[in-house]
Amino acid sequence: MAVPAETTRQDEQRAGATAYGKDAFRRVLAERVDGEVRFDPGTRAAYSHDSSNYQQPPIGVVVPRTVEAGAEAALVCAEHDVPVLSRGGGTSLAGQCVNDAVVIDWSKYCRALISVDPEARRAVVEPGACLDDLNDELSGHRLMVGPKPSTHDTCTIGGMIGNNSCGASAQAYGKMVDSVVRLEVLTYDGLRMWVGETSDEEYARIQAEGGRRAEIYRALRDLRDDGMELIRTRYPDIPRRVSGYNLDSLLPEKNFDVARALVGSEGTLVIVLRAEIRLVPVPAYQSLVVLGYDDIAAAGDAVARVLPSRPLALEGMDDTLLDLAKGDHLAGPAVLEEMPDGAGWLMVRFGGDTKDEADERARNLIGEMEDGPNPPRCGFLHDPAEEERLWKVREAGLGATAYPPGRPDTHEGWEDAAVPPDRLGDYLRDFRALIRDCRFDPVSLYGHFGQGCVHTRIPFDLEDEGGAERYREFAERAARLVASYGGSLSGEHGDGQSRGELLPIMFGDEVVRLFERFKAVFDPGNRMNPGKIVHPHRLDDDLDHLAYDPSEPDTHFSFPDDHHRFTHAAARCVGIGKCRASSGGVMCPSYRATGEEEHSTRGRARILMEMMRGMPGDDMPDPAVPGPGGAAVITDGWRSEDVRDALDLCLACKGCRSDCPVNVDMATYKAEFLAHHYKGRIRPPAHYTMGWLPLWARIAALAPGAANTALHIPGLDAVAKRIGGIDPRRDMPRFAGQRFTDWFKTRPARSARDGADKRVVLWPDTFTNNFHPHIGKAAVRVLEASGYQVEVPPVPLCCGLTWISTGQLDVAARVLRRTVRALAPRLRDGVPVIGLEPSCTAVFRADAPELMAGDSVEDDVKRLRDQTRTLAELLDEHQEETGGASPGASHDVVAGLDSPRVRAIAQPHCHQHAIMGFGADERVLSRAGVDVETLDVGCCGLAGNFGFEAGHYEVSIAVAEQGVWPAVQDADPGTAVLADGFSCRTQIEAGTGARPRHLAELLADLLPEDER
Repeated sequence: MAVPAETTRQDEQRAGATAYGKDAFRRVLAERVDGEVRFDPGTRAAYSHDSSNYQQPPIGVVVPRTVEAGAEAALVCAEHDVPVLSRGGGTSLAGQCVNDAVVIDWSKYCRALISVDPEARRAVVEPGACLDDLNDELSGHRLMVGPKPSTHDTCTIGGMIGNNSCGASAQAYGKMVDSVVRLEVLTYDGLRMWVGETSDEEYARIQAEGGRRAEIYRALRDLRDDGMELIRTRYPDIPRRVSGYNLDSLLPEKNFDVARALVGSEGTLVIVLRAEIRLVPVPAYQSLVVLGYDDIAAAGDAVARVLPSRPLALEGMDDTLLDLAKGDHLAGPAVLEEMPDGAGWLMVRFGGDTKDEADERARNLIGEMEDGPNPPRCGFLHDPAEEERLWKVREAGLGATAYPPGRPDTHEGWEDAAVPPDRLGDYLRDFRALIRDCRFDPVSLYGHFGQGCVHTRIPFDLEDEGGAERYREFAERAARLVASYGGSLSGEHGDGQSRGELLPIMFGDEVVRLFERFKAVFDPGNRMNPGKIVHPHRLDDDLDHLAYDPSEPDTHFSFPDDHHRFTHAAARCVGIGKCRASSGGVMCPSYRATGEEEHSTRGRARILMEMMRGMPGDDMPDPAVPGPGGAAVITDGWRSEDVRDALDLCLACKGCRSDCPVNVDMATYKAEFLAHHYKGRIRPPAHYTMGWLPLWARIAALAPGAANTALHIPGLDAVAKRIGGIDPRRDMPRFAGQRFTDWFKTRPARSARDGADKRVVLWPDTFTNNFHPHIGKAAVRVLEASGYQVEVPPVPLCCGLTWISTGQLDVAARVLRRTVRALAPRLRDGVPVIGLEPSCTAVFRADAPELMAGDSVEDDVKRLRDQTRTLAELLDEHQEETGGASPGASHDVVAGLDSPRVRAIAQPHCHQHAIMGFGADERVLSRAGVDVETLDVGCCGLAGNFGFEAGHYEVSIAVAEQGVWPAVQDADPGTAVLADGFSCRTQIEAGTGARPRHLAELLADLLPEDER
């Protein structure tokens, strides 16, 4: 395919973007803009990527505090002829959210719901408003925004307008263009205006006023009239045409709607400052039917028969995605068992004013489909919670398919084409044939089948020129295939750079020339997000991985899920941005506190990738020289202060290891970085105090009273904190008068209970042993009441947690080696190790095997991983084995009385959430007669040493104030507060009047009197 001549303009555009002195330009921005102006390498690295294959570092980033400040930033850019990129959530898959431009990020401050009219079902919002947060605000009116992309917890209204977003709910409510009533926009040359439908009378009034607005409207009318026949005949008549500009919105029958014409323009025409949008009622009740077919193409054939039932959503999914969901535990086994037999499924969601109405519509569809040709196997989910869990399997498609186990990594590039729904089955067959012909591994096919939109990720090899050529060949052939079906190259994600170059195949050259005219009306100088849609950069320019060829460093951790390569781990993020969600799950607490891209898991991952890009490989000896994807932003490697600063506010909570759709493990990456960054250098004071806490605790045990006095005398404590790098506002925990291990050694010998032939090692972690020994004592009572013979290591040992979290990995390895050797005889006998502190337990289950790979004790480390249990896991397994309740695992004895059940709220430790899970705890508590509500409010904010360290206090408190503190304070009187983590208990006590308890304490109190 010939490259459009206009694409050669990109070199000129890039030169213009950097010609003006950056320091002087930054100072002008900072003087005139009420906001945060950042041109530092760390920020530029964080914004170098979106969710696409492309890497383009920005000139700088402006985070305006108000809409007016954002407009002022754009005006400053125009005065200096600098390109502008207006950005929302940064999750675009076609490359439209990265550019050599000044990025205006609206998502931190400009998030307001300005007004809502419930009767008219209208709202006016700022561009940075997050969709889920906005819908939460609207929920009191039983209203919501119609389109709901799978990134609904992080995408912004401005971004949705820019991309013409859809999601599964577009089946019922249309694309974002169907929700937009009016837009307040700003052109590059400074015109600010509200646009929408334009009657002939309004058009005449605008012309009478004259000026730039009249010029724009006159040019748009001329363009429409000149191209009317082309627009009416060359635009695909399908529900998911997202490619190209919405010139059809200018037609007379569409009321010359300038606002809708601008929707989907990806920031290439104007900046959206405010939006008036239509709202829709929240469905009162929903039901879900699953139809199973022999393959995904047969499921596509059935779409036309389902559509007359007018579902809220009609999604398709194949067996590959379901298998990946099972492997990633995206839904429980009970939910997946509800799936009918097959290799391709349609998921059909109905709504109703009552549950019976929604269910009746579902049953009617089942009857119609079973009575017709090629009847499917049918499943009907009755539990709304199970429906939602299964629906999330489909929503998680991008993350689940990015790194399929045992297969090559996959990429975007042809992930959202759309065809007429009644031709979907045939298209799927032809598309699979194309994939086979191009010799790609089988891929997962899923998507919004009710509107003919097919999602997939393909294992393009984008790391060398040959792979890039194959990517181009495939994209061109796929474009021709879609065009032959009368389809759209993009059915959801937009054109950007991935598909902009291919638009002539879909629309023809004449329509593309209309696009160029449309662009020139608003942005004649090509300064608005240049190189996207119109005059596009080549689809194989700026490829991220093509310019990513760093040398592989020697590392402490083995990174088994990344082919044992830190370079792969650093590039693992695919930009979904789930870490930017404001609620639910654990990640990312620092982002929730700061609203900073650089302090999200995604931002840190991108910065680490740019750090590695700056470590030259064989093909790029000089990282400062631009390669296929541009010069590296960070060139000082492990010593980079920008990387250190970005990682500094990472709480190492490990929430991303489980909550990130592609399991980025920033806690491990941070520990690895710190080990290299401080190698041979003086470390921060807290690394020597909090990092070496196990040693200081052993010393303090010799005279705990004196240690407590020294740490709590006014004046002396301030000196100690300052020297130790501890925030002065933190109260230091008090050492116990007697350690748990000392108590255990001196307690009277216990005779083994009948049948107590099961030995367990109760792990005396530093926190339980030295600060809260009563928890260890309670655990001994529970375990012995359950029939276990409890052993405690006879010598002081440690898991190495505090050295790991501070990046002192050589020390951590030595500590672990000693521990494993001491435990080896018991491990080889198959004795379980029971952890009480979740963070220490998680070390044995996850960190230790990855840190000690290849070590002399590796086999025993693996035994330790496999034999380590939480207290709840052991009791849960015990109950399963015995088929009944043991005294420590059940409250049957107490439940037989007429006493009320115990009420509790539980704050799971982040490491437990990420590594072990909390399911066993919930089952044990339920059997013990405890009504427990498991909080979903995120990290407590203390996170081990993080919240104690100087410089972290504000973020630590902000995290607690957003989640766990209000949840505890709002609990009903008499509700027990459960928190197994030492950090969680410490933080809860610091901000509430509650006395949180460990599971072992609660279970011990529920034992029969003679068992206590």
